[in-house]
Amino acid sequence: MLDQNATTRDIRPGDATRLGANWDGEGTNFAIFSAHAERVELCLFDAASGAEIERITLPEYTNEIWHGYLPGVGPGQLYGYRVHGPYDPMNGHRFNPNKLLLDPYARDLVGEVEWSPAHFAYDTESEEKDLSFDTRDNAAGMPKCRVVDPGDYDWGHDRKPGIEWARSVFYETHVKGFTKLHPAIPEDLRGTFEGLGQKAAIDYIKSLGVTSVELLPIHAFPDDDFLIHKGLSNYWGYNTMGFFAPASRYFGPRGIAGFRDMVRAFHDAGLEVILDVVYNHTAEGNEMGPTLSFKGIDNFSYYRTMPDEARYYINDTGTGNTVNTSHPRVLQMVTDSLRYWADDMHVDGFRFDLGTILGREPHGFDQRGGFFDAVGQDPVLSRVKLIGEPWDIGPGGYQVGGFPPGWAEWNDKYRDTVRDYWKGSDHTAPEFATRFTGSGDVYDHRGRRPWAGTNFLTAHDGFTLNDVVSYNEKHNEANGEDNRDGHSDNRSYNYGVEGPTDDENIIAVRERQKRNMLATLFFSHGTPMLLAGDEFGRTQHGNNNGYCQDSEISWFDWEGIDDKDRALTDFVRRLTFIRATQPLLHRKSWRDGMGVTWLNPGGGEQMPEHWEDGGATTIGVHFTREDLKGQGEIWDEAIVLFNPHDGEVPFKLPRHKGKHWRVILDTNHPDAQETPVKANKVVMAACSMMLIA
Repeated sequence: MLDQNATTRDIRPGDATRLGANWDGEGTNFAIFSAHAERVELCLFDAASGAEIERITLPEYTNEIWHGYLPGVGPGQLYGYRVHGPYDPMNGHRFNPNKLLLDPYARDLVGEVEWSPAHFAYDTESEEKDLSFDTRDNAAGMPKCRVVDPGDYDWGHDRKPGIEWARSVFYETHVKGFTKLHPAIPEDLRGTFEGLGQKAAIDYIKSLGVTSVELLPIHAFPDDDFLIHKGLSNYWGYNTMGFFAPASRYFGPRGIAGFRDMVRAFHDAGLEVILDVVYNHTAEGNEMGPTLSFKGIDNFSYYRTMPDEARYYINDTGTGNTVNTSHPRVLQMVTDSLRYWADDMHVDGFRFDLGTILGREPHGFDQRGGFFDAVGQDPVLSRVKLIGEPWDIGPGGYQVGGFPPGWAEWNDKYRDTVRDYWKGSDHTAPEFATRFTGSGDVYDHRGRRPWAGTNFLTAHDGFTLNDVVSYNEKHNEANGEDNRDGHSDNRSYNYGVEGPTDDENIIAVRERQKRNMLATLFFSHGTPMLLAGDEFGRTQHGNNNGYCQDSEISWFDWEGIDDKDRALTDFVRRLTFIRATQPLLHRKSWRDGMGVTWLNPGGGEQMPEHWEDGGATTIGVHFTREDLKGQGEIWDEAIVLFNPHDGEVPFKLPRHKGKHWRVILDTNHPDAQETPVKANKVVMAACSMMLIA
């Protein structure tokens, strides 16, 4: 409740061009966009008691921005907004000044959402549902925004590594999952940004040969009420409520500074930091969802509503609402947020969840839409790494290959094809060959490069690599949805036993298949992405939808790593080293003069009849580049052989005068040294792969 003894201080007009709460050393400028509000109140809170101590009407309204300047108010001040306007859901307006709202530009949020019916703008008990109006005040259960000092951190000589795309290798991980059980990280820092920035964590990641750490969402997000009631939480974080504020659940003793410490530590090691960002929807859900920020500030502007029924939301995200990036101020918020993270927080790039949404205009997906145009010409954003998840559930939502030049994309065609191929599925060789050589059918246009395809075997969403070769079916019972959640199309195989086994033959083939898929990933053209933990066989025990599992299911079991797991990690290090040192395996351009010839086991070139034989999936590819000749240890030609069959296959190699082939790597003998090839023929073990130079 508002302190009735509070006095209302003088407030100056301030500046409409500086959105958010901006402290200048003497006071703070507050500015917030709302095209349809009638009045905006700034609410100040006491940091010690949490009590609302003052409400101040913002005095000015310029270009749809409400603004005012408060002298003497500075860093540490807690605040929020109450926005007055029509409560008219049928026309898309959901103003309710009884609800304390978060500033969309808040740099820091204090506290968590404490769920209650007061967070809904409508009376949850009313038969009129969202057409009713609720008068309860929700401030006691709302996080508060906090004014920050933008200049309170010394970056020193921090420099972004600037890893060129063709050499980039992504490592997708989770701040808490990686650090929670790590024995070399101090207990009080586990689960935090500062913990991930510890030397032990960074040295390990660096040793893998990856270049860029891609973090699951770290923007502020709440735990959904229905998950809390089940004793679960929003572990992945794909439910943003603040696009400028780091999630305080990952704060260590240094708060926001701890995030910057982590970034600087990664940069010192020559590693990039990529953020997985969610600008396609927010935590406010559909018309029956809570009012936390955007709904109460200007629902009709921030969200896409149905053209003839503005009460309802367009749900192209599958989460209840869709952010309206067609609106110029909403687009500005997204690009301002990205620039903040790139400039003020020094991150190196972004992976966009359901990225197709950002290119969606009222007429559908448009790679020349406002968002893509804004980013493409932006002097900051056009220079960072941009990776799109190129699909959503809306019409025309599958856009693999449809993003504009300058963007990379997650390539799920690669994931599905590689899994099918190594399962031994018939008729997979032609598409496998296309995916292995960079998916030119998808990306070789408009000057896009091979790196535009982000190749992955696994990601946070789905089975881990260990589980791809250990389970036929998902096992998501712990999620409390009777195993109905998560994908059923896993393209996995358990090799005779569902889950763990003591059968040495099954274990052997599973380990070999892990090596086969990892070698495929790192020797493919395109940008590889490794799911953290796959390098040592991390399991989620068959759970392929761990979004709500802040538990041992998701945390990395560092103490459980055995000799077999360590051997796989060493194998990954060998793969990344080979890839990094051999240009044949990380090509920069489709027009680099590389010769690509596909071979059959008989020693000849693959002909149409070979490709059409559905069962003939043992194949090889011969890479050559004349411009690499005479460069010492750099190969000017190499052959990669693949045998997904469950039996041995002899393979003849092309003959050379004065040259001799040698086997560099054999997934059936991962520890073997390089060996010469005799009589230009090798015998491939069942389910194996070879690299020959």
